Amino acid sequence: MKKVSLSVAAVTVAMGLGSASAADLGKVYTKAPAPIVVSPWDVAFGASIASNYVFRGITQSNKNASVAAYFEPRYNINPNLQLYAGVGGASISFTNRAAAEIDVYAGIRPTFGALAFDFGVFGYLYPGGQCTDGQLGGGLVCPVGANAVLPSLNALKGDVSFYEVYGKVNYTFNDYFAMGGNVFYSPNFLNSGADGTYASITGKLTAPGTFFGTSGIGAYVSGEFGRQWLGTTDSFYSLAIALGPNGIDYADYNTWNVGVGFTYKVFTLDLRYSGTDLSKANCNAFTGDFTAQQTGSFSPINPGGFGSKWCGDQFIAKLSADVTLGALK
Repeated sequence: MKKVSLSVAAVTVAMGLGSASAADLGKVYTKAPAPIVVSPWDVAFGASIASNYVFRGITQSNKNASVAAYFEPRYNINPNLQLYAGVGGASISFTNRAAAEIDVYAGIRPTFGALAFDFGVFGYLYPGGQCTDGQLGGGLVCPVGANAVLPSLNALKGDVSFYEVYGKVNYTFNDYFAMGGNVFYSPNFLNSGADGTYASITGKLTAPGTFFGTSGIGAYVSGEFGRQWLGTTDSFYSLAIALGPNGIDYADYNTWNVGVGFTYKVFTLDLRYSGTDLSKANCNAFTGDFTAQQTGSFSPINPGGFGSKWCGDQFIAKLSADVTLGALK
């Protein structure tokens, strides 16, 4: 019996060893799955249509509809550091009859957990403009054959292209609330000779994902309060009779906006109110509004009494679609 038991035990052990060896051999010769390679490259792009294109509280489209689009390649150095560059365009309605606004920009976006930064340079190009000069007592005249004089005698250079450097920061407290701050600086705002600095604070409250049940619709409330500081223009905009030959000192102003938005997949519908504290007189002096009317709106930099409505309270409805190539895969 002992011999039989030993034999059975030996067979059992041998079978066990044989099974183990087969398993080991299988592990050795089984090909490992190929690692998933995630490309550091991505591209964001989108388009929009708005009832009014408003930039820092001032209409750029004469309070009419505007279409826009952009294309932005991105390179992720690591999950917390992104390089980007982009180009975009929007339809506008300027006094100099520029064909469109073309934007070119580039920057870097570092993130540290809930804290996100964005640093870069932004160029605003306005091709196809025609020089408009009211010749108000000493201003430089436009080139021969290019001059266009308005009833309001407002003036605007043929080329108002300029650039800004900027820094942005945003902190996401949780899934529902975020706040941020922005600073932009240009040494030659709108090619006027005046420097410009813009600073603002922003806030956004996002509704819970279940706010509209299982419809897939999202919602948010957001707002911004900012201040635009502006310097003194070059002699093109001078009013020699009132101020001397060295240009006019643009009025600084506050601007704000608040609105609600609804999202569905790649689409966003944003409904927003925007305003500034610029008077009609100072707005006219700054914008050179070609629709300005004689309203008795006088100020030291607007002695003609013409007033502009381009800086008043405005409502904007905007429908946009934004997507990245990575999201489409």
